[in-house]
Amino acid sequence: MNFKKILVLLVTGVSISSLGIAGCTPTQQDLEAGIQPSTLTGQTETETPSATTPTTQPQERPGDVPYVPTPQPVVDAMLQVAKVGKNDVLYDLGSGDGRIVNTAAQKFGTRGVGIDINPERIKEANDNAQKAGVTDRVKFVQQDLFTTDFSEATVVTLYLLPEVNAKLRPKLLKELKPGSRIVSHAFDMGDWKPQQTLNVEGKTIYYWVVPEQVPANLR
Repeated sequence: MNFKKILVLLVTGVSISSLGIAGCTPTQQDLEAGIQPSTLTGQTETETPSATTPTTQPQERPGDVPYVPTPQPVVDAMLQVAKVGKNDVLYDLGSGDGRIVNTAAQKFGTRGVGIDINPERIKEANDNAQKAGVTDRVKFVQQDLFTTDFSEATVVTLYLLPEVNAKLRPKLLKELKPGSRIVSHAFDMGDWKPQQTLNVEGKTIYYWVVPEQVPANLR
């Protein structure tokens, strides 16, 4: 487009911006007149992510345990011994592919939160929640277990290691309300003796209830 044509257009009241010339911004008069700028500006447009799209961030530090999924029969037994229901809030620490949280939501209507430090596991858990149709009842948070607030939970599930359980124990007993239930696959909590121990397909499950008064040696 040469200068003479542009001059003619300006004289006749046609806005350059309405012609879709790259780098030109529509004026207030254009917008009021209902003239929309062309989308063909020669610039690459990016799609704005949905507000509900789960986000992850780089892993802040190595995980405390290797990722090993809990077998589904053990998941089912953990949820049964804890008697989870629709009024519970379940926190799964080291939630991996999300199977404990998703199973609880699908079978019992339980609201759940999965905590994992690994962004790949968070993505996998969210994908599995979509497939299970439980995204309205669960969420997965990429976070460090030792900085997570557990106070909302009524049930906590774990499949960690003895030393990690021992390190988490004072925090769990401090933040969880009396009567909250804790279920661990494979590993106990040292001096805190379980109220129940189960064996499912060769795997051990430990079950505790947070007491009204926490003994000094467990704090």
